Amino acid sequence: MIASGVVVYVSCQPVDFRKGAASLMALVRDGGLNPFNGALYVFRSERADRIRIVWWDGSGVCLYSKALEKQSFFCPRISAARMRLDHSQLMALLAGIDWKKIRPAKIRRPLLTG
Repeated sequence: MIASGVVVYVSCQPVDFRKGAASLMALVRDGGLNPFNGALYVFRSERADRIRIVWWDGSGVCLYSKALEKQSFFCPRISAARMRLDHSQLMALLAGIDWKKIRPAKIRRPLLTG
């Protein structure tokens, strides 16, 4: 289960899926982000039929991998950029749903009265 407040970054550049967790974390570092900050980093294959997610859980590097058999993931257009998704958009991406149609609800924090 992925916590709803976790930060998720999606690379818009396909990667070689022979890379393991350490190599993907090196790509995060080379992209200017801290790979050990607890955020999830999502990478896609060239055909967008596979994704990998890497993150640091406090004790080691974790790798999640998923392949779709009959369709492709709805991935951002190929570019050198990276995108930030929220929890609901990540869940849609993992389910093979077009995550761009998911709009998070604006939740206002309660005011503390004292």
